[in-house]
Amino acid sequence: MAQQQPLERLRSRLGREDALVVAFSGGVDSALVAATAHAVLGERMLAVTAVSPSLAAAERAEAKRFARERGIPHVEVCTDEAERPEYAANDANRCYHCKSALFDAIEPLAGMLGARVALGTNLDDLGDHRPGQRAAAQRGAIAPMVDAELTKQDVRAASRELGLVTADKPAAACLASRVAYGEQVTPEVLGRIERAEERVKALGFAVCRVRSHGDGTVARLEVPAEDWDRAAALREELDRAAREAGFEFCALDLAGFRSGRMNALLPLLPARSAS
Repeated sequence: MAQQQPLERLRSRLGREDALVVAFSGGVDSALVAATAHAVLGERMLAVTAVSPSLAAAERAEAKRFARERGIPHVEVCTDEAERPEYAANDANRCYHCKSALFDAIEPLAGMLGARVALGTNLDDLGDHRPGQRAAAQRGAIAPMVDAELTKQDVRAASRELGLVTADKPAAACLASRVAYGEQVTPEVLGRIERAEERVKALGFAVCRVRSHGDGTVARLEVPAEDWDRAAALREELDRAAREAGFEFCALDLAGFRSGRMNALLPLLPARSAS
């Protein structure tokens, strides 16, 4: 398999399935799986987007547009993770509870279609803290890009080969990933983060994260190092953007942007829980 090109490997893996339901967020990974599964399986696949307060409205709209423009069968389902206390508690297993809610919502569809559920996990994801992968394994979901040995670089290269608009799309994890572990995840805090990021992006920062601390009072802004000078020049506008979104304070993180930065707080959770 390794001698084949990444896209050929993915097509080969997907071709072994009778039917698939693809968990489709609209990001670069799930978009490649959805587009390729549609090309291989045709009407024997369905892309499903989970709608909840943790999905930004802009991401939801882009997912719908992508599926519509490529003729991919697509539906939305509402998930209830925000109503689950174990999810709202936002401990180290938050993603496990989120994925459990996802499978509760889409498994009935998969059962009706006689399909398995496919996720957009790639090889590089396996080295990160992602308890949702445990929930996926327990539910029998597949990760075709892992099976086909695709890295994130492979995913972007294959997406360009197919001409997907998502090929160079920045990573866009769910809004809950911006909330400091141990602090409650609520629709109000998620809405505050979403509004703040919309305003920051409107100021020209296409890649950014607004991390929430202090139970939604402090916005910690991450932008790539090459944007620091511009961020400093626009500090008043950025501060105003955070305050208008509902935060009391805004701080620019000089460590810069990096996906998964909140995982640095995981070692502190036992101490926090004991206090």
